Amino acid sequence: MSTSLLPERPLLISPTLAATIGLEEAVMLQELAQLIALRSTDTHKQRRWLELSDQDLLDVFPFWALVDIKRVQLSLQNLGLLLVDPGTPSQHSALFAIDEATATAPVAKPKPVATAPRAVGPSGATLMPPNWQPEPDWVAFCLQHGVPEPFVHSLVPEFVRYWRDRGQARASWGNAFYKHVLREWRAEQTRQGAWEQSSTMSATWRPSEDAIGILENAGINASFIEDAIPEFVLYWRERGLVQGAWNTKFIEHIRRQWAKFSASFGLDDTPRVIPSDWQPSADCYEILQLAEIDEDYARSKIPEFVLYWKDSQQVKASWNTVFLQFIKQDWARQLKQQESADITHAENQTLVGTSQQRIKEKFQRIADRSWAE
Repeated sequence: MSTSLLPERPLLISPTLAATIGLEEAVMLQELAQLIALRSTDTHKQRRWLELSDQDLLDVFPFWALVDIKRVQLSLQNLGLLLVDPGTPSQHSALFAIDEATATAPVAKPKPVATAPRAVGPSGATLMPPNWQPEPDWVAFCLQHGVPEPFVHSLVPEFVRYWRDRGQARASWGNAFYKHVLREWRAEQTRQGAWEQSSTMSATWRPSEDAIGILENAGINASFIEDAIPEFVLYWRERGLVQGAWNTKFIEHIRRQWAKFSASFGLDDTPRVIPSDWQPSADCYEILQLAEIDEDYARSKIPEFVLYWKDSQQVKASWNTVFLQFIKQDWARQLKQQESADITHAENQTLVGTSQQRIKEKFQRIADRSWAE
């Protein structure tokens, strides 16, 4: 009898079999047994075999996805009820047979299959069931890390859908879910932290005391900081940005502006490579004059000084200071050589001791670095 509600042959399931091995397993076992009995043409090892492709299985079980068919099939294999010939002629087909000895065993003495894991091979891995839920123990592990329980359960549907689409098997889905929850929770905390650190840009916005303290500790004038606030607020409000880490942006802005301001007044202490046309400032010559160092001698050493530091490609904050040190040391060496020459040519002179003393005193005065301490 066929009606619009029952256009096809209905599936008849043995309640006892379903209670023993599971409803899904009972459906597949009975349908495959009927197909083998009607269609099988190959018999070996005293069993009737039927080759079925993946598409054949989808046609027989249209209410399951292929991943579900494989999951139930593997469950029947582990129960010893379904045999699959490993020597299949095609990668996408298999030879199926029913283990008659196991399938016809007395129901009173069934195998302990009610708690048997749905394993894939000897590793004990299982495919993702469509109605999977994490066990309470795994949820408790997540809660121990401070993860809210609603957040844990909200990740279940996406987790199940992802792994069912991939069709991979795992030995412990609970452990995989536990690690997934911790990763997602850390990512969520990072997003929340970034939002909490941002503030709203408004006409009354001011940098925090911490931001001002950082700038003042860097040697930036407090009045310069205050004068820059209105311009900073106006700039960002006109750009239409409301949320942002404004304290950080303000610190970077002030540092750039202060560097430009300092450079315009000769206060720039940014380390740089020495220019090819570098010349010492007038202050250098005044300091050398106070140390009784000949100015012409200092000027004669400039090309050697520039060439040396240009070849070394080193950066210095003040080339004037480096030049002063170089000239004083070189001048001291000249005096030392002069001292040795005077001693050699004045051994028979009565004023040798007096000359040496004068040279030593002059050398000590030039080599004195106490001014730099």
